[in-house]
Amino acid sequence: MSRQQALSKLLAGSPLALRKDDGKTIILGKSENRNPPVSQADSDIVVTGTRDRAQTTFTALSPVDSFSREQTRSTVTSRLDETLTSLVPGFAVRRLPASDGPEFIRPATMNGLDGDKTLVMLNGKRFHRSAFLNSGGTQAVDLAQIPNFAIGKLEVLRDGASAQYGSDAIAGVINVILDKKAGFSAYAQGSSYTAGDGVQGQGGLHYGYVAGNGGHLALTAEFTRTGATSRSAQRPDAITFTNSTGIAVNNPVQRWGNPSVGALKFAVDAALPVSETIEAYSFATAGQSHGWADINWRNPSTQTSVYKTVAAFPGWNASQIYPNGFTPSEGIKARDVQSVAGLRGGKGKALNWDLAASYGSNATNFYLNHSINASLGPNSPTSFHLGRNVQQEFNLTADAVYRWNTDVLPEPVNIAFGAERRVETFRIRAGEYASYAVGAGAAYGLAGGANGFPGFAPNQAGSWSQKSYAGYLDIEAKLAPTWTVEAAMRDEHFDSFGNNFTYKLASRLELTSSFALRGSFATGFKAPTPAQLYSTSTTQGLDTTTLLLYTTGRLGTDNAVARYFGAKALTPETSKTMRGGVVWKAGRALSGSLDAFQINVDNRFSLSSNYTLTSALKTQLVAAGLAQAADYTSISFFTNDYSTRTRGVDFNLAYLDRMGPGDLNASLALSFIETKAETGSVSASATTRILFEQRIPKQNAVINLGYKLGRWQLNTRARYYGPWTDSSGNAAGDIFQRFGGITFFDASLAFRLNDRVQMKLGAENLLDTYPAKATYQASRGIVYSRNAPYDTNGANIYGRLDLTF
Repeated sequence: MSRQQALSKLLAGSPLALRKDDGKTIILGKSENRNPPVSQADSDIVVTGTRDRAQTTFTALSPVDSFSREQTRSTVTSRLDETLTSLVPGFAVRRLPASDGPEFIRPATMNGLDGDKTLVMLNGKRFHRSAFLNSGGTQAVDLAQIPNFAIGKLEVLRDGASAQYGSDAIAGVINVILDKKAGFSAYAQGSSYTAGDGVQGQGGLHYGYVAGNGGHLALTAEFTRTGATSRSAQRPDAITFTNSTGIAVNNPVQRWGNPSVGALKFAVDAALPVSETIEAYSFATAGQSHGWADINWRNPSTQTSVYKTVAAFPGWNASQIYPNGFTPSEGIKARDVQSVAGLRGGKGKALNWDLAASYGSNATNFYLNHSINASLGPNSPTSFHLGRNVQQEFNLTADAVYRWNTDVLPEPVNIAFGAERRVETFRIRAGEYASYAVGAGAAYGLAGGANGFPGFAPNQAGSWSQKSYAGYLDIEAKLAPTWTVEAAMRDEHFDSFGNNFTYKLASRLELTSSFALRGSFATGFKAPTPAQLYSTSTTQGLDTTTLLLYTTGRLGTDNAVARYFGAKALTPETSKTMRGGVVWKAGRALSGSLDAFQINVDNRFSLSSNYTLTSALKTQLVAAGLAQAADYTSISFFTNDYSTRTRGVDFNLAYLDRMGPGDLNASLALSFIETKAETGSVSASATTRILFEQRIPKQNAVINLGYKLGRWQLNTRARYYGPWTDSSGNAAGDIFQRFGGITFFDASLAFRLNDRVQMKLGAENLLDTYPAKATYQASRGIVYSRNAPYDTNGANIYGRLDLTF
C-alpha cells in the first residue's frame, strides 16, 4: 500500500478531513457529505462584555449578538451604520435629507436610546466620536468611517456596560473586530435604484499575511462613490412663483433624497511577537469622505431678507444673480483616523496584561455652494467655506486579567483590573469672512452670513478639552459548575464635573446543558463632551406653513446670555439597567434567546426651550463677537432636561443544519422597545412627548433565510418596521402623521465559479415598496418623510464580484 493510500484510509471520516465550500469533503481523492454544521451558540467565541477567555453566545452572562464577515457583507451598502439596521432590529438609523449635517453623519438609536449612548470599540478599544454635534445634542461615533470590508467579526452587546468600559455604554456596546484572514481578497460592486438614480460603485482589497510564532499583518482598502437620489415633488410656492412672474424654475426646485457621497477608507492590523509571552501590536483605520446635498429653495417672492433693493447697494438686487431663486447645496469633507499601539503579554500564563495608547481624530470641513450673503450685496461670493470642526481623543490604558486558581471553586476566578487616562478635545475653526460676515446691508434688513448655513465666526472658534482618569475591577466566578456570577465596578474622575462611580452585577444559572437563565443590574453614565459644554452654532430653518426662513442660535452653557435665561453647566446623564432572560440550544442546529430589559436614564441632555431675544440681548451678543445674532429669531442651549424609562423585549432564534442536499441557515430577530418620558420639558409638553415617544418604531423584526447547495447560495431577508409618528415641522402649530408598519424584502443569489471567484446578483427592497406619502410636508416638496427610519428610495439592484487568492 502506498503512503498516499495509507494516509487516505487513516483520514477517511476523521475530523481532520479537508473541507471545501461546495458542500463536500475531499480526502485525497475521496468525496463524502460533510457533517452538519455546529450551531452558532456553541461555536462563537465572544470577547465583548466579558474579560473571560472563552465565553460563547450561549455561555455569556449578557446577550451578545455575533455577526460573521459574510453577514456584515450581505447588504448593498458599504456603511456600517446602515448594515447594522439589517442585522440588529433594535438598531435604527434616520436618513434626514436637507438637515445641515445629519444627512451625512446619520443619527442612530439602539435599544431606543440615542447613538451617543452606545459605546463603539475597534478590536476592544474605544473608538473616537464624530466632530459633528447634532442639533438635538448628540455627538456620536460616525460608524460610516469604518471600512466594511475590513470587518472580520462584529459583536453587539445589548446590555449596559459603563462599569466595564466607561462613559457612553448605557444602551450597549458595538465591538468591530478587524479581519486578520490570510491571503488576498477583493470585490467590486455596482448598484442602482430602479428609479434610475443613486448609482453606486464600490470596491475593496484585502491582504493578510501570517508570520511565524503568531505574528500577522492585514491591510484593507475600500472605496465608495454614490450618486444622489431624488424623491421630490414641485413645491406649490414654486408653481405659484412661475405662474405669477413668468420666470421658469427647476422642477423640482430642490431635491429630497440621499446625498452624493464619495469615500476612501483604509485599515491595518498587525502583531509581532517580541518574546515567547509578549507581543507588540498595532491597528488603525483611516479615511476621507465628501458629500453634497440640497437644502431649502429660496423663493424670490417671499425671502425679503435676501431679495430687496436697499440704500446700501443702489441699483443692486439678488435677483440679478438668482432671478429664479436659489437652492443652496451643503457639502462636507471629512478626514478620520483611529490608531492604537501597544504591548500585551502573559500568553499561557495566569496573568495576562495589555498596555496601549490610542489616538482618534475626526475633522470635518463644511461648505455651501449656490448661496449668497445678502448683507454684502454685490460683493458676496456664491460659494463659502463655513469652517471646520475637529474632535480628538487620546487614551492610555492598562488592562490585566488574572486567573486565580482555588480549590474551593470548580474553575479559576477571572479577575480583571485596569486604569485609563483619556483626553478629549473639540475645536472649531472659523470659516472664511464672507460666510459669517454681517455687512452694510444688514442695517436695512438684508440677512448676514451664508444663506442656509452661516459660517463659524471667530468668536465661535476655539479649543476645549476634558480629561478623565478611571480605574476598574471586574470579577467573574463559577460558584458551582452551573452557576456563574460577575461583579464589576468603575470609578472615573472628570475635570469638568468631578467623580462618577458605576457598578454591574450579573449572574447566569444553567438549568440543563442546553437551557440557562441570565440576568444583570447595572448603573451607567454618559459624560457631557466639550462640544456640548462650550460650543455655539447658528442654524436656519423653514416654516412649512409660512415658508419663511427663521434663524436660531445655540449658545454654550457658559455664555452670559444663556446664563441670563437659566443655563447651567451640564452634569452626566446617569442610568440604571435591569435585564433578565433565558438562552437555549437544541442539539447542534437550533439556538435562541429571550431577554427583557428596562433602562432608566436621568438628567438627559436636550436643547432648552427657544428664548426670544430682545434688541438689547442681540446687541450684547453682537458686541461679544457673535455677529449672526443680529438675525437670530431665538436662542437655545443644552441642558440636563428630562428623564426617561425604556422597556423592551428581544427575541432571537437561529437554525443551522443540513436540509436535503444543502445547508439551511435561518434566523429570526424581534425587538419590542418602548421609551416613555417621565420628567422634564419632554414630559410636560404633549406635542414634544408624542414626537419623542413615537418617532421610531416600537416593533422591529429581521428574518433571514439562506440555503447553500453546491456552488449556489440563495439568501433572503425580510425587514419589518412597526408604526411610528411624524410631525409637519411647523414652527407654530402641530400636525401629526401616523405611518403604519412596513416590510421590505431583500434577496441575493451567488454562484461560485471556483475556489477563487464568486458572482452575486441581488436586490434590496425587491418588491419596490414605498411608505405612505408625507401628507403634511408636501409644501416643501417632500414626498416621503425625511424622518423615516428606513430608506425611502425604492428597489436597489446590485451585482458583486468577489475574488479570493
